Amino acid sequence: MVMGCTSDAGKSFLVAALCRHYANRGLRVAPFKAQNMSNNAAVTPDGLEIGRAQYLQALAARTVPQARMNPLLLKPSADTFSQVIVMGRYDAAISALPWMSRKASLWPVVCDALHSLLTDFEQVVIEGAGSPAEINLRAGDIVNMSVALECGADVYLVADIDRGGAFAHLLGTWMCLAPDERARIKGFVLNKFRGDQALLGNAMDWLHEKTGIPTVAIIPMIRHSLPEEDTLHHRGRYLAGHVNIALLAYPYASNLDEFDPLFHEPGVSVVPLRDRAPLGTFQAIILPGSKNTAESLRYLEKTGLAAEVLTAAAGGTPILGVCGGMQLLGRQIADPHGLESGDIQGLGLLDVTTTLSIDKTTCQRQVRWLEGGLVTGYEIHHGRTHAGPKASALLDDGLGWQQGNIMGVYLHGLLENTAYRQRFLERLGWQGQATDWRARLDAELDRVAALVAATGWPA
Repeated sequence: MVMGCTSDAGKSFLVAALCRHYANRGLRVAPFKAQNMSNNAAVTPDGLEIGRAQYLQALAARTVPQARMNPLLLKPSADTFSQVIVMGRYDAAISALPWMSRKASLWPVVCDALHSLLTDFEQVVIEGAGSPAEINLRAGDIVNMSVALECGADVYLVADIDRGGAFAHLLGTWMCLAPDERARIKGFVLNKFRGDQALLGNAMDWLHEKTGIPTVAIIPMIRHSLPEEDTLHHRGRYLAGHVNIALLAYPYASNLDEFDPLFHEPGVSVVPLRDRAPLGTFQAIILPGSKNTAESLRYLEKTGLAAEVLTAAAGGTPILGVCGGMQLLGRQIADPHGLESGDIQGLGLLDVTTTLSIDKTTCQRQVRWLEGGLVTGYEIHHGRTHAGPKASALLDDGLGWQQGNIMGVYLHGLLENTAYRQRFLERLGWQGQATDWRARLDAELDRVAALVAATGWPA
């Protein structure tokens, strides 16, 4: 089990690397994270929702992604509310419970999922969440030390040394744990290290003297193409001579990792924008999915970005909206069941109207792109969208429409399709050659697995 002293210590990255490492050794391996909080979600082949990180880890393990690998997924849709996905399905009753009252209902779900994986696989690599030393959350813990104790996991505690204070983080976290929890920790891991390891001096010996726990690995900082679990770390900037694409990073934006293929294409600069900026000089604008489309639209209006989108649209700039982004490009979003934050008028750039339904669509899809061949992706949405006469079909089966320079689709992962990405970028003036994104991710998993294995951890 991999736990972290803090969020973003690199737990998801290391679990993916370990899953590929064990898979390369011929073991039947599976990832597990009891509870994840992220609006980056994926759909399994049987139509269930899990965190994108666990989906990637399953691919790293060369096994089929399953809901039991991430039995609980929390998807924030307001400052004090998250939609709770239980074994791949939205659970309204659990979502309505106070945070600290959920353990009685959810712990049996976690245990059933965990033990079924332990039965079916030779090796399970478990990821913690946040830090096990969050004292205020320990009474309701169903994801950190409770899981480790339930299955007798060997725990490795990870610190992000690039942030500074890593040894204090490791020592302080260890000190916050109960004796039986400390006994589960088999090693410390220093992640994201830059420079000369000689500069660490005798710090690891000092930490061992204090805790009796060895430092088992120092993982170097590297650039990689693996997606982030739940945070947009990309810091793109407008570059002359590049195809510049504005990505509107409004609150509750979801599934942002589906645009990673654009970030990594040479000659393309994707610029995440949260504040008002002129958009007319960009070659394209992308509006991503949202867990609360109405609030995302209100943010655009409050910041003035909505006005910039309308100006750019009038000037002919291509605009692509995905899922919630497509909905807010439309004429109206109706919310009769109060799933988000009420009815709202859209930007009116695409002749579609959407009604949010209690029933949620979650499925993998392969559909015909009307300008090309088949494209694959996945759907995750409550919306039921109907097109008016001004919008023409872009994708079959009511999954996408186009109106002049405005495009809207329900199909997440569309830009991961090589042929579609090639055509999309060529129309923006790009002269490169798109590569197979899925093959690149697979090669990256092999690369990071070799990096971790080179440290001698795991033994």
